[in-house]
Amino acid sequence: MKKTRGKADLHIHTRESDGMDSLERVLSYVEQETDLDVICITDHDDVSVGLRARDLAAQRGNRAEVVPGVEITTLEGHLLALFVEKPVPSYRSLAATIRAVHQQGGLAVVPHPLSWLVYSAGQASLERLVSSDDPDLRPDAIELVNSSWAGKVTRKQAQRLNRERWRLAEVGGSDAHFAVCIGWGYTTFAGTAASELHQAILQRETRPGAVGAHERKPVEPTRLAGQLVRSLIVHPLRLAGRTLLQPR
Repeated sequence: MKKTRGKADLHIHTRESDGMDSLERVLSYVEQETDLDVICITDHDDVSVGLRARDLAAQRGNRAEVVPGVEITTLEGHLLALFVEKPVPSYRSLAATIRAVHQQGGLAVVPHPLSWLVYSAGQASLERLVSSDDPDLRPDAIELVNSSWAGKVTRKQAQRLNRERWRLAEVGGSDAHFAVCIGWGYTTFAGTAASELHQAILQRETRPGAVGAHERKPVEPTRLAGQLVRSLIVHPLRLAGRTLLQPR
């Protein structure tokens, strides 16, 4: 029977930013251990990783399509840019960043909304954007399933606000920093191709979901500690150096 509803993980990190597994390991895990049809590689402030992932997956003939993306650091919190081909500048307002994403045909997704555990867009910023008369400033979707604690702590509040007022497309992702966490959070959509995922988000026809605790493979404590070091020390230093070297 032909599959009519696809599954995508819209929020995955690799060792190129603050994840713990290589791009090659991530792609192999998706193929061998998950039923995902589409994945989005969203390393911090660097779209080149997602572009390389798409090329490598195509060379390997992988089943799962790769959408290039990036998790952008804005002045008001993080923002996921999906279906982008060119870099999006960091450290600008959320509105300016969303506009830049839309100008190259990408989709803007608010990750772990309202969370106080990581750098996240707050209610005031989101209220201002969704009420704007300029459609270029409005996010396309909001991440209402995020498998990390950052996403869990404010999920119910964000869900209530979105359904009562914002009415953005609802999506899910794992925010995986380890390959074994990929697919813990996901988005379902009509069809199985990346192009159909894109259309489903625009039409607000996506649904977020999460696997049960019994389906989750444990992460070794030493790897958890290593990821914390990468997140708090190694990646920020690398990002700061790259930012300083950017032409003005």
